[in-house]
Amino acid sequence: MQYDRLKRHSPPRTVRRQSTDTQRQFIRGVLLLIGVTLLIVFIFGDHGIFQLYKLKRERAEVQAHITLLRKEREQLKSEKARLENDLDYIEKLARERFRMAKPGEKVFKVIPKNTDSD
Repeated sequence: MQYDRLKRHSPPRTVRRQSTDTQRQFIRGVLLLIGVTLLIVFIFGDHGIFQLYKLKRERAEVQAHITLLRKEREQLKSEKARLENDLDYIEKLARERFRMAKPGEKVFKVIPKNTDSD
């Protein structure tokens, strides 16, 4: 009877072991849920991999468009320079586009012959 007061009044070891196992499973579940959530945000979020891929593709398209516009600008600059300085080129354009002729020249319009048997 002396030792009754010194005796611990705690649950048995199996109950404690089960509760710690349950706590561990709960913590693992919560950590797994957090990990999956972070993975989804990392892939599909506003700054995620998927968004980064879309931005890279869009950037490549814009760069290609810029390159095309630069080439077109250079062609237009060349055309402008020729129109300002090259009299032969101006004459060629006047004859081809506007059907102009020098005084005394005759302009003939060639009509292609239809090869249809209708």
